[in-house]
Amino acid sequence: MPESHLPQLVRDLMTVGVMTCTPQTTVSELAQLFLEQCLDEIIVLDEGKALGVVGQEEIVANFSKDDSKTLTAIEIMREGVLQVPPDIPISAAAQIMRDHGVRSLFLMHNAGGIEYPAATITYWHYLRYLAAENSDDLSDLGIKAERQLPLETYLQKRDLARKKNTRREE
Repeated sequence: MPESHLPQLVRDLMTVGVMTCTPQTTVSELAQLFLEQCLDEIIVLDEGKALGVVGQEEIVANFSKDDSKTLTAIEIMREGVLQVPPDIPISAAAQIMRDHGVRSLFLMHNAGGIEYPAATITYWHYLRYLAAENSDDLSDLGIKAERQLPLETYLQKRDLARKKNTRREE
């Protein structure tokens, strides 16, 4: 495949939409989310403000603690969110990840004075890029990718929350 047809900038390879959790989300709940959604990292939000990031690394680092399943996101998160702009080369984003020892970078959006996570690029994106046989293999990524309608996303999140509440009541 010609090099010019492959994504060259973060905006061309990223995924729009970022999974988040509350500070009170337990490690057990996080582990379920990571498995269900194939996540590397998740942003911890409190009242719309990004407090930090929890990754697989933080979960595993706390595995041997007696209360590991009941620890919360705020107790194990890395503070702050490592951000990149959408217009930098994907090679630069990969180097930033390596330099900081993280598996995800986030693109933040600012609206009305509130900054929130809008997109992400992860190791998974680079694996997809390397495995792609042609640009069609990456058509679901980047700013031009087709996405779910906001209502569909809301309904999925609502149904997931209901499912979790049902499990807790049992």
